[in-house]
Amino acid sequence: MASEAAIEVLDLVREIDGQRVVDGLSLRVEPGEIVGLLGPNGAGKTTTVETIEGYQSPTAGRVSVLGLDPIADRTVLAARWGVMPQAGGLPMGLTVAEAVELFVRLHDSPADPDELLETCGLSELGRRRWRRMSGGEQQRLSLALALAGGPDVLLLDEPTAALDAAGRGRVLDIIRARADAGTAVLITTHRYDDAERVGDRVVVIDDGRLVVSGTVDELTSGQPHIRFDADPGLDTTSLASSLDAPITEARPGHYQIDLDPSPTRVAAVTTWLADRQLVASSIEAGRRSLEEIMLGLDEQPGNDQSSDEHPEGDRR
Repeated sequence: MASEAAIEVLDLVREIDGQRVVDGLSLRVEPGEIVGLLGPNGAGKTTTVETIEGYQSPTAGRVSVLGLDPIADRTVLAARWGVMPQAGGLPMGLTVAEAVELFVRLHDSPADPDELLETCGLSELGRRRWRRMSGGEQQRLSLALALAGGPDVLLLDEPTAALDAAGRGRVLDIIRARADAGTAVLITTHRYDDAERVGDRVVVIDDGRLVVSGTVDELTSGQPHIRFDADPGLDTTSLASSLDAPITEARPGHYQIDLDPSPTRVAAVTTWLADRQLVASSIEAGRRSLEEIMLGLDEQPGNDQSSDEHPEGDRR
C-alpha cells in the first residue's frame, strides 16, 4: 500500500469566470521530497498552489495536505506548513528580529529565533526594518518566516527571486537541508537551474494540464549534443561526414551536433576547426536543460507570455 503523500492533488479542476484554469491536474509530494512545479506564464501554477494553500476551492477533484483539507482544516495546517509567497510584505516599521520573534510565537513547536536568523544569514540585520531591506534581504526574511514553525510542508513561490549567486546558493542549501530532514517541499520557479539543482522531481504544466513529470535526469536525458559558436557558413557537410552525425546551423554562427558528447568527439570538433584555422568562441557538450524544455513550451503557438496566471490576477 502506498504511503500517504504530504501533498496530494487528484484530478484537480479549477474554473474561474467560466474559464478552466486547471484541468484535471494530479501531483504528489512525498515527505522529504522537493518537487518543482514549472510552466510558462498562465500555465495554472499560481492557481494550483493557491488551491493547495486553501485560498481557492476546487471546482472538481481533491486536494489534501498531510491528509487534511486545506480549507476545512486550515487552522491545524497553519501550524504545520510554511508558506513563502513570491511577493512578501510586512509592516514597514517592523524589524527583522521582531518579525521572526512574532512568527515563531505563532507555532506550538517553534524554531529557535537566533538559529533561524543565523541559518538565513540575517543575524547582522536584526535591527533593520523591512522598508530598509534590499529585495534579496526581504526574500531571505520571507524564507525565515516560512521556517518559523519547523514545518512538515513548505510551499515556496520563486524562493530565489532577487538574490545574487551567493544568496541563491544559500537559500537552495537551506531548502535541501529541510527536505533531507523530512519536510515535503513544493517550489514554483522560473529559475529552472534551481529546479535542476535541488529538485527530486519536476512537474511541468501548461494550460492547466500536466505536460510531463519525472526526475530531472529523466526529463533532461534526451538529445545529447555538442554546440559551438564560430564563423557563420561553415562547411557543415564536411564536419558531419567526419563525425558521422548530423549538424545544423540553428542560427548564423551557432552550430549543434546531435550525438553523445564524449571527450573524443569534442576533440574531433576542435581538431576539425583548427585544421581550417578556425576557432570556436564557445563550445558546450551535454544534454538539454530544463530551460530548453521550458523554452520549447513558451514558443508553442497560443502561449501568450504576457497573460496573468488566472483571470483574477496573481495575488501572491
